[in-house]
Amino acid sequence: MSTKDKDSNSSRGGVQVIEGSVEKDKIRRKSRYAIISEYGLQIYLLIAVCISVMVLTVLLVNVVLNGVERLSPNLLFNYASSNIDEAGMRAAILGSLYTVSLAIAIALPLGIATGLYLNEYGRDNVVSKVVYTTLTNLAGVPSVIFGLVALSFLSYTLGLGRSIIVGSIALAFLVLPLITVTTIESARMVPSTHRLAAYALGARKYQVVFKVVLPQIIPTALTSSILALSRAMGEAAPILVISGLIFVRRDPLSIFDEFTVMPLQIYNWVSRPQQAFIELSAAGIIVLLLILLTLNVIAIYLRNRLQRRIVE
Repeated sequence: MSTKDKDSNSSRGGVQVIEGSVEKDKIRRKSRYAIISEYGLQIYLLIAVCISVMVLTVLLVNVVLNGVERLSPNLLFNYASSNIDEAGMRAAILGSLYTVSLAIAIALPLGIATGLYLNEYGRDNVVSKVVYTTLTNLAGVPSVIFGLVALSFLSYTLGLGRSIIVGSIALAFLVLPLITVTTIESARMVPSTHRLAAYALGARKYQVVFKVVLPQIIPTALTSSILALSRAMGEAAPILVISGLIFVRRDPLSIFDEFTVMPLQIYNWVSRPQQAFIELSAAGIIVLLLILLTLNVIAIYLRNRLQRRIVE
């Protein structure tokens, strides 16, 4: 081998060593950047969670401290009154329970049926795609619009008045997109092998839907009903438009009676200048949270029980 060849080989080796060291430096920098990014993201998420929990804790503690002294049986069993010692929210509690229960009773079967049809029968249908797009867009419509539409059509056009059934229908269509979209997504998660196995055994389309798909999406549908229940219980804007009644001193005896709900009653107390009514509104918020928590626990219990039956 000549001297030139040796020099060229040594130079190539030196270049390769330099290139290898450069690549190693790039890999080290990338790994450092990845580690820094990972820890940075974790710190950011931790700070966000801490801020959210701290704000929520401060709000809850403030409400409890202001309203715990006003908690009494009178708050649950008395009607609204200008006398702070006799004021209660019985009519508002019954109105909320009737309205929300009827709304879930309307929205849950309708939302499940709509979701099953869109996923199982009309997946490639243009009309179904339009309906699905409309439902997803309805989720972003302000809640007061549902109240205005219900007031205009149901109360004035159909003559149902400012009744519980009108408020329930408005709340039902308010939470319907949530239940429908959740049903569609849960139906898509059902393995196709389950459907094919049912078809192989000679099952028809409706039998596959009712015997295979529906039992597997019931727990998810109940989960969506929990979210729908929470939203419907706290909605005040559509009910304010429909009811327009804040001071009610009678129990609703039918779905065609006039009514009020707990958020409106709490708003009425908060709007008063006396400190005693502000404390009473805090007590009303505690009662609202306890009722909502109780209903959520019942729904979660039913969901877990149905889910265990499906697994077995």
